[in-house]
Amino acid sequence: MPKTLTVHNKDGKAGYDIVLDSSFDNLAGEVKKLPVEGRRVCVVTDSTVAGLYLEEVKGILAGCCKEVDTFVFPAGEESKNLDTVQKLYETLIKARFDRRDWLVALGGGVVGDLCGYGAATYLRGISFIQIPTTLLSQVDSSIGGKTGVDFASYKNMVGAFHMPSLVYTNVAALRTLSQEQYSSGMGEVIKHGLIQDREYYDWLNVHREEIRKRDLGICLEMIARSDEIKRKVVEEDPREQGARALLNFGHTLGHALEKRLSFSMLHGHCVGLGCIGAVKISTDRGYLPKEAASSLTDLMEYLYMPVSAEGLSCEKVLEDTKSDKKMDGNAIRFILLKEIGRAFVDRTVTEEEMRAGLSAVLR
Repeated sequence: MPKTLTVHNKDGKAGYDIVLDSSFDNLAGEVKKLPVEGRRVCVVTDSTVAGLYLEEVKGILAGCCKEVDTFVFPAGEESKNLDTVQKLYETLIKARFDRRDWLVALGGGVVGDLCGYGAATYLRGISFIQIPTTLLSQVDSSIGGKTGVDFASYKNMVGAFHMPSLVYTNVAALRTLSQEQYSSGMGEVIKHGLIQDREYYDWLNVHREEIRKRDLGICLEMIARSDEIKRKVVEEDPREQGARALLNFGHTLGHALEKRLSFSMLHGHCVGLGCIGAVKISTDRGYLPKEAASSLTDLMEYLYMPVSAEGLSCEKVLEDTKSDKKMDGNAIRFILLKEIGRAFVDRTVTEEEMRAGLSAVLR
């Protein structure tokens, strides 16, 4: 039986369900709960995912709506830009999609972010469904309505808040991921425990072997627990005015590392490195015990995550933190930990402290 979590919108508008399942068997039933009958649907995916799931999902959706179109773009972060969005617009215009037609994001975070932004802006907004196929997208980017694309070398600089109408997660998709893609998703999973739930963080350590082996029962529970943490945060703060900023733990340094590495390291891995840096700062301030950093790096290494980056200038990475979207005036809204499971926003983190944090990961 699928597991369902419901995200309630703070403004009183109808929320949406996050459905966790071990196959696509219940996708048609969930989609038919939405007003898609007699409407066009365009499945947006990338060249990698298309070869794995596109035909199966198209066949399922064909029994739910009038017509299924597709838009497939080259896989990779380099496609996450306004040029690709423009091509999506052209596809929709030529197919005469109107405001009651639908988009479906089938893929990882790049697909979900790009499709969501297209849905938010085409005809000033049409509905869309998220079908996340990577661990990172299943626990993070598919939930909460943050959409966007990169602009020049600036990550997610152009975007909009636009909530999906359904998130359908097939946990079995994890078995088709490379080790690198799977471990990248663990960056966001571990982050959830660090910022909100010490018990969950300890659970991840206890079940590290099953997680590494991709035991589907354990993975489904892990994704459900991460999704529940994110659900609570985005319900309280849908537009990142307060509590939702805590989800950016590890991201200030992580995004700067990602940019300086020219996106050669996956997002979740960069977030993991950023988490190590933020834990170092929190430890140096006396908030965390000294063994917190070694415990974190031990867990990350066991799950095949990188714990360092080579060949980077600390000063260049610091410079990139100043172009981060989380700047508040001239101050960075840095997320630190008072203890494992309790994060807070701090606007007083100095460049010296960030250098010390980066020293924990730069080699």
